[in-house]
Amino acid sequence: MEEGLQQFKADFFKALAHPLRIRILELLVDGQKSVNEIQDCLDKEGSAVSQQLSVLRAKNIVYGVKEGKKVYYSLSDPMIGELLGVAKDIFNNHLINTITRLEEMTINESDEENT
Repeated sequence: MEEGLQQFKADFFKALAHPLRIRILELLVDGQKSVNEIQDCLDKEGSAVSQQLSVLRAKNIVYGVKEGKKVYYSLSDPMIGELLGVAKDIFNNHLINTITRLEEMTINESDEENT
């Protein structure tokens, strides 16, 4: 059972492992969007957006609902938005730590020059 869960997690994160897919998901956090709306927001070609939506659909991360000639995409689980928020927080923490280390290095170099 544990192996199945680990495989699911690995496959899930592989599906997220593309900047354009992340950008699509970030757009969908605010609610459903048509393919055209996604393309316009991202200023990307239809084929690129469709290809990435296909990957996300295959992993059940998003789903599409056809209304007339348009397909509207939504997140399959609102917790995906929370996950993206946590990832942003982790990024910010890493950035803060890196800035702090750089500042400490600069202070140490300055102290060495003054002695």
